[in-house]
Amino acid sequence: SFARNSSFIRRSTCAPVSLHAHANTLTFCTLSTLSTMTSTTMLFSRGAQMTTTTFASHHQNKNTFKSGKSSSIVTRRRGSTSSFTSQKLARKSRRTLKVNASSSSSVEKLRFLSPQEVKQVREEFGTPVYVYDLQTLKNQAESAKAFPNAYGLTVRYAMKASPNGSILKTFLNEGLHIDASSGYEVERAVKAGFTYDQISLSTQDFPDFFDRLVEKGLKVNACSLSQLEKFGEKFPGKEIGLRFNPGLGSGGTGKTNVGGPSSSFGIWYELLPKCQELVAKYNLKVERIHTHIGSGSDPAVWQKVSGMSLDLCEKFPDVVSLNLGGGYKVGRMSGEKSTDLSLIGEPVKVAFQEFAKRTGRELKLEIEPGTFLLANSCSVVSTAQDIVETGTSEGHTFIKLDCGMTEVLRPSLYGAQHPLINVTSQGELASKTKKYVVVGHCCESGDLMTPAPDEPETISERELGEINIGDLVVIEGSGAYCAGMSSKNYNTFPEAPEVMKTNEGEFKVIRKRQTVDQILANEVMI
Repeated sequence: SFARNSSFIRRSTCAPVSLHAHANTLTFCTLSTLSTMTSTTMLFSRGAQMTTTTFASHHQNKNTFKSGKSSSIVTRRRGSTSSFTSQKLARKSRRTLKVNASSSSSVEKLRFLSPQEVKQVREEFGTPVYVYDLQTLKNQAESAKAFPNAYGLTVRYAMKASPNGSILKTFLNEGLHIDASSGYEVERAVKAGFTYDQISLSTQDFPDFFDRLVEKGLKVNACSLSQLEKFGEKFPGKEIGLRFNPGLGSGGTGKTNVGGPSSSFGIWYELLPKCQELVAKYNLKVERIHTHIGSGSDPAVWQKVSGMSLDLCEKFPDVVSLNLGGGYKVGRMSGEKSTDLSLIGEPVKVAFQEFAKRTGRELKLEIEPGTFLLANSCSVVSTAQDIVETGTSEGHTFIKLDCGMTEVLRPSLYGAQHPLINVTSQGELASKTKKYVVVGHCCESGDLMTPAPDEPETISERELGEINIGDLVVIEGSGAYCAGMSSKNYNTFPEAPEVMKTNEGEFKVIRKRQTVDQILANEVMI
């Protein structure tokens, strides 16, 4: 990456040695990269010099790790020397990544792949690659369909969690319906085999073509007063659903909380009179009430909101179903707890029965699981393509994967924790362990696979099987909001393929690896 007549320091936690290009100067990122070069002089323009630095990765420009120790950065160009302290660079940084001294002491285990199967997957499909387990998907669908209910249940897959067509088809065959978050998701679900009347749309961006979808049978939940007005103008007298913000929210992090006064999702509950006014104005028939308070929500808050939602149902006499969303907490790490659906569902079932006694109306229940169905149904198989060290008392051993935020964004975005398991290149589990910081392949200091819990800007060491370059690293819990929510094509990395492990133990491609030509296909040169 030689940039003539420009000067920059690469924004990456991945490099123990800064990549610096200034006129005729080039610095290699790692010693392993340097060792592969047999004739470096052929790579430089006339007069260029090769430069190394003592600059540790956690002192880099723009995105730096917080450290109390001053490290000198020395670059040489045509015999001149300039020094900068890490503090000076930190003042220029956009943000600071802190260091968490604590680390996990327990080594995680593989979920549905054996070590030999991990090796087989790389041999057949390369890395990185998403691997889904068909049986786990089916088991989770069966668990969701067993959610306690009084007068009928519809389970809608929140397809934004992972919208691959083969996954959609699997859930169609299991009798699930669809929760779509955009008009385009609606079309994608239809292409997978769902009918329009099996799909419910709750969206932040009301599509211009919503009328065409509604005419084909799509169920719409108005998520704002303006959406309600638009629907009423186009379809007076028609059935509709209303999504309310009940005034309470709960999520695993602030970024996954979609209820309460800090959330834009749904119609604020105190605007109920205005809703009733618009419903009357357009003679609409409100058949569904919808609430959703967040992903990874507190079961107690979820149950409380269920009661509040039933109160809203009383205000609309034509309501036949109440959709309570999803967001059930799923433990990915071995020490994390998962929500017991039977435990939280039983009080809700009783609440529906009490509502029926009080009003004479037997409401059906709808739920919209995404994470619950997908989270632990997929593993990302990657390769440890480099190992670098920052040799100070505050330093770390960094494992650099051939994947990162381009495949699993959640750690960088939320500080989410994913189990990481090392499998040797021979297809065996490592016998010894060591503490590492694991990072992705992107030129971005935030591309971090081992942040501190819920703190995406704090790096944390993880106890893993001892890793060598070329070993495999499996990222478990990568089914929900990974392939469907990646920082696609950053640094022009192609989309990784998706593979399904069948009940017979076969591995079948359900999305091919993207090519660079496909990335560029829609560009127009001027």
